[in-house]
Amino acid sequence: MRPRIPLVHAPTPIVRSKALSSMLGVELYIKRDDITGGAESGNKLRKLEYLLGDALERRTTCVLTCGGAQSNHARSTAIASAMLGLRSILFLRTGENPDALRRDYTGNVLLDRLAGAEIRPVSADEYRDRTRIMGEAAEALVEVGERPYVIPEGGSNGLGAFGYVEAMRETRMQLEHGIAGGAAAFDLVAHACGSGGTAAGVVLGAAEYEVAHHVWTFAVCDDRAHFEQQIARVVAEARELEPSLSRLAPLTIDDSAKGPAYGVMSEEQRAFLIRVARTSGILLDPVYSGKALFGLAQAVARGAIPRGARVLFIHTGGLPGLLAQGANFEGAL
Repeated sequence: MRPRIPLVHAPTPIVRSKALSSMLGVELYIKRDDITGGAESGNKLRKLEYLLGDALERRTTCVLTCGGAQSNHARSTAIASAMLGLRSILFLRTGENPDALRRDYTGNVLLDRLAGAEIRPVSADEYRDRTRIMGEAAEALVEVGERPYVIPEGGSNGLGAFGYVEAMRETRMQLEHGIAGGAAAFDLVAHACGSGGTAAGVVLGAAEYEVAHHVWTFAVCDDRAHFEQQIARVVAEARELEPSLSRLAPLTIDDSAKGPAYGVMSEEQRAFLIRVARTSGILLDPVYSGKALFGLAQAVARGAIPRGARVLFIHTGGLPGLLAQGANFEGAL
């Protein structure tokens, strides 16, 4: 039995928004994984149940991970580590000026600091070599008597993927109780994709528990070819740990809604995010969930996803990242 610690407030609700269903043209249900917890909430917390469970099993004293400056994963890791009495070190990607991050007290970075995380800025060039950099930092910690545990970007490895295998088991139980209109599988489950771990868990779990006939993941960075490799790697790692996960749900990797850059929305995408909030009261973030739901709307509009399809959208969280981008919405509100 793999060590797993209870971090997620589960089961997370599945809600139907008639307003958004009408707006998008599908029968839309939303799994509210933005409320897996308090300030630590979001999809990453499901992965951390397994990753930090393993860390505690190994008597870890310090957790190392990485991400963008406003990384939701880094923030969840920092807070969850503090809850467990572990020190955390975050390697956060900066722009050309590392001092800007050192002076940043907004959004996820503020929460990182409140949780006591040590923030180490790394340049974009250095970030490409993040695995080596974190490995060397871990070796240095060992030399001074610490027991470090390295978590990859987004918690995206085979062990972390079990978080969304478990989420699909949870969803099947909710379907059996009629929470989403009956026990029948969804036509598709859709979500954002930034490092591939959530997608890997969903394609394994959706097949294992007959949750959906198809998985549609919306890339928020990189391209389809990149995520084909990433997701295949994480799936292979998960199957090595659990060979009984023999089936995969059909997967579409949609890279048409990335916007201008990672963490940057187009004007059309920002207008969509605002419209969703005012139509339904559902708040999306501008890095992941906002782009993914926008991508879903566009896929329906162009006929790639049939109108009237029964869709489960996983809201992966990220509200602190939205709060850090207030200036980008000036003039749109």
